[in-house]
Amino acid sequence: QLQLVESGGGLVQPGGSLRLSCAASVATADHYDIGWFRQAPGKDREAVSCLTTDGSIYYEDSAKGRFTITRDNAKSTVYLEMSSLKPEDTAVYYCAADQWRESVKAMCEKGYTLRAWGRGTQVTVSS
Repeated sequence: QLQLVESGGGLVQPGGSLRLSCAASVATADHYDIGWFRQAPGKDREAVSCLTTDGSIYYEDSAKGRFTITRDNAKSTVYLEMSSLKPEDTAVYYCAADQWRESVKAMCEKGYTLRAWGRGTQVTVSS
């Protein structure tokens, strides 16, 4: 059974950068489509970016131009590089995975249906 573990969160000043990691428990992680989601206090969980096994990528508007999603199949890890961070990026960040059959955009929009989720990593952007 696929298990996901996020890391890399922390406290960063506005304008700073962080790299989040999502490590998968199986060697066949490259067979899975991966998404990053976040939930701020008092708000619903929202999509950040999704990456499918064919290399298709989708970014929510809030992430475009600032965040980059990549994967290292040899390490069974997906990364979310975040730069120019803003206080409104403060949230718990989760990665999720599944073997998705629709578009990468649909994967982000329907992220609540993904079957494997990590426990999250806290990102706090504050001076």
